[in-house]
Amino acid sequence: MLSYLLRRLLLVIPTLLGITAVVFFVMALAPGGVGASLLTHEGQMNPQQRRAMEQYLNQRYGLDKPPVVQYLRWLNKVSPFGYRDRADAKRGLPWFKSPDLGESFSRQRPVTALISESLPITLLLNVVTIPIIYTIAILTGIQAAKRRGQLFDVGGGTILLGLWSLPTILSGVLLIGFLSNQEYLRLFPTNGLHDIQADAMTFLPTTAGGSFQRGWLLDTLWHLVLPVVCMSYGGFAFLSKLQRGAVLENISLDYVRTARAKGLAEKEVLYRHVFRNSLIPLITVAANLLPALLAGTVVVETIFGISGMGRLMVEAAFVRDRELVLSDALVIGLVGLIAYLLADICYVVADPRVSYDA
Repeated sequence: MLSYLLRRLLLVIPTLLGITAVVFFVMALAPGGVGASLLTHEGQMNPQQRRAMEQYLNQRYGLDKPPVVQYLRWLNKVSPFGYRDRADAKRGLPWFKSPDLGESFSRQRPVTALISESLPITLLLNVVTIPIIYTIAILTGIQAAKRRGQLFDVGGGTILLGLWSLPTILSGVLLIGFLSNQEYLRLFPTNGLHDIQADAMTFLPTTAGGSFQRGWLLDTLWHLVLPVVCMSYGGFAFLSKLQRGAVLENISLDYVRTARAKGLAEKEVLYRHVFRNSLIPLITVAANLLPALLAGTVVVETIFGISGMGRLMVEAAFVRDRELVLSDALVIGLVGLIAYLLADICYVVADPRVSYDA
C-alpha cells in the first residue's frame, strides 16, 4: 500500500504538467492568440495605440515568443525550482525560489489574490453540499433496496428520476422566482452569500431591543439554502439509485445468507455487512464529484451572484486570461488528483480485501 501511494504521489507532477500543457497550447494556438481579447476590448484605439499596446503585452508577458518558450517561462514562475530572481538570491536560497502565479491580464490583480478570494467560497458550498448529497443518497438507497418493488421504491425512484432530469439552471430560476420574489413567498435572498450589513452583525444570533437579529452565521446559512438545493438534488438523485443497485447486488451474495443463518438481526446484516461492501461505487463517484463541483458550480454561482471558483474560471476563459486559466486548471487538477488518491485509501478502509501490493 505504501509503495502504491508513493508511486501515485510521484505521478502527480507529470499529470499536472500534462493538464497545464494542454490548456496552455489550446489557448496559445487559438485564432488571435492569448492577447487577442485584450486588444479587441479596445476597439476605439488607433493603429499607433494598438501597436503600442501589442508591444507592451509582448514585453511584459512574452507573447511574441514561441508557445513552447512561453510555457517554459510560466512553469519556471510557478515552480519552486528553477531560475531565481535577485530577491530569492539575496535570501540565500540555493535551490528554491518563491512560486509566482503571475498577474491576471483582464483584472490587473495577482492571480494568487483572486484564487484566495474565490476558492474558499466554492469550498464552502462543497463542504455543505457533499454531506447532504451522501446522507440522503445512502439513506434513500438502502431503504429503496430494502423495500424493493414497494411504493417507497417505485415512487421514490420516479421522483429521483424527475429530479435528475431537471436542469440546474431551470431549478435555480424557479427557486428565485417563487421563493425569493417579493410578489410570492420571499423566504430567501436572491443573490450573494451575505447581507449588505453583514460586517456589522454579531457572529451568533442575538436579541437586542426586543427584536431578533440573525447574526453573521445564520445570515450565511440563510443565503446558502437555495444554492445548496440547486447543487445537491441532482447528486443525491443519481447516487441514491447507485446505492440501491449496490445494496441489491450484495444482498444476494453468500455472506449475507450466512449472516442471516447465524441469527443476526436484519438491521445488523443490512447496515454492518451489506452497507460497508456497497460503498465501493460511492467512493468511485466521490473521486470525480469534488473536482467536478469545484469547476462545475459556475451555473449556480452565476444565477445567485456568487463569486466562486467556477465563475472565475469561466470568465477568465472567455477573455483568454492565460495566467488565471492556467492557475485555475492547476488548482482544480491538484484537487482532482488528491481526490483520486483519497478514494484509493477509502477502498482499503471499506473493503480489506482490496490490495495494491504488486
